Amino acid sequence: MRNLKQRIAIRYYKTKLNTIALVSPRLAAEKALDLFCTPFGKRNKLHVPPVFHHAEKLSFELNNNIIINGWRWGSDQRDAKKILIVHGFNSNSYKFEKYVLHLQTEGFEVLAFDAPAHGMSEGKRVNALLYRDMILEIEKKYGQLFGIMAHSLGGLSAALAAEKIKTLQKLVLIAPATETYRAVDNFFTLIQLNHSFKKEFEEVLTEFAGHPISYFSVSRAITNIAANTLWLHDTEDFTCSFEDVLPVQKMNLPSLQFYITNGLGHSRIYKENKVIKAIVSFFALV
Repeated sequence: MRNLKQRIAIRYYKTKLNTIALVSPRLAAEKALDLFCTPFGKRNKLHVPPVFHHAEKLSFELNNNIIINGWRWGSDQRDAKKILIVHGFNSNSYKFEKYVLHLQTEGFEVLAFDAPAHGMSEGKRVNALLYRDMILEIEKKYGQLFGIMAHSLGGLSAALAAEKIKTLQKLVLIAPATETYRAVDNFFTLIQLNHSFKKEFEEVLTEFAGHPISYFSVSRAITNIAANTLWLHDTEDFTCSFEDVLPVQKMNLPSLQFYITNGLGHSRIYKENKVIKAIVSFFALV
């Protein structure tokens, strides 16, 4: 059940955007897109897991205006393969502490960065293209990536990046935001927005991104990805619907395998020990 602050915020934005839409559907769409790209997770007083105290702190500037902060854990092995951890919307790298520890044990060099407007990074908004560009910049600055593991919005962004990183060997998608049209539908339902300006919203998004909504699709991107891919999803994921996974399963792509769970939902799935073991084993298997 949503807490009081969330209910008040939803009521506020519902009233504001639906009222603006009566006068200017275009303006309402622009303001709705801004809200769509704005995370509301708490960024202050985050608990720092012990393993992050032992990491090398990294930072770089993205698009000449956003400072991105992250961490690197080295390896004793010469020429260790690099794995990048990519968190989801309203999340942060701290939540993937267990993965860092397990991947280190397997001899990998591990990288993790907070997305724009998340965790320790700067910015007020994030979208799949900006997040994709962050991933591409990380590889450019810190060396060729062997693998990427990504959750939720991070999964969509990693898929878009993997289309361009032809040297990527392994990709793990955990409950990825498979279809953006679904995310838009969920957003309009959550905020209780009048669908009368949904068409304008989609047009504004297309103009802003330079691509139609259909471009922002893991099921589209996956056909252009050369890396061996492990896709994990729960049948009871109501944030990134399992229904959107079914058409991808029917593609029978040779480089794609699925790990389906039941009852873990959207966020518990990546915290489950069996899932962690499966992901680390996937990366470690030659």
